Amino acid sequence: MITSINNARIRHIQVLAKKAKVRREEGLFIVEGPRMFCESPPERIERAYLSESYYREMADRHILDQIPWELVADRVFAQAAETVHSQGVLCVVRRADYGLESLLQKADPLLLLLEDLQDPGNVGTIFRTAEGAGVDGIILTKNCVDIYNPKTIRSTMGSVYRMPFVCLTDEKISPVLDSLKEKGVATCAAHLQGRCLYDRENYTGGTAFLIGNEGNGLSEELSAAADKKVRIPMEGRLESLNAGVAAAILMYEAHRQRCRAKGL
Repeated sequence: MITSINNARIRHIQVLAKKAKVRREEGLFIVEGPRMFCESPPERIERAYLSESYYREMADRHILDQIPWELVADRVFAQAAETVHSQGVLCVVRRADYGLESLLQKADPLLLLLEDLQDPGNVGTIFRTAEGAGVDGIILTKNCVDIYNPKTIRSTMGSVYRMPFVCLTDEKISPVLDSLKEKGVATCAAHLQGRCLYDRENYTGGTAFLIGNEGNGLSEELSAAADKKVRIPMEGRLESLNAGVAAAILMYEAHRQRCRAKGL
């Protein structure tokens, strides 16, 4: 049992939770809580850490036969955990690296391109909704919030394990747009100046929805490069919707159209 906060493994956990650079260099990230623990693919778990209390209350310890794990004294675990009210289990997990090419392998893919989103909750909501709407992949620009930030990871509620995504390392977006065009994927911007309503366009072919920053929306560069712009109608005095809400509306309209095209 680990009984000291100065234990090297505990220190490593704390560094991974706080430093994006270390997470990138080591290809690891931290997840907390029973749900994320149970949904983590066993082959990607580098090591799990269980508090004394959590271990005593585990009804099924079968998963522990498949992974490296260690017991941690309750008082040490409380200091090591990133959340204020820890649920007694955390894991160090290996990242899954996807390439843009893998997102474009499927015929007529449905994709999202998130530009500079900063709110972990928004990004997590988009990941969960994307999984539910049958999206094939998500592209995040370099200046998006770190998907491996513990807050972002928690907000995905496990979808981060199942939704393919690419985090761009270059601020230039034009090479990505060129790749989408080469594969016949039309880019569609959610935009206040869109000439037609979102449900009047056809999304049954390859489609990538462009979703902009929470405060500033899409950049002029990305808006100008989009193949088409659509708008979501607004009543009252609202100017725009939350990025996660707007993305959900577009994703499920595409899902509806694709199901109808298949006769479902």
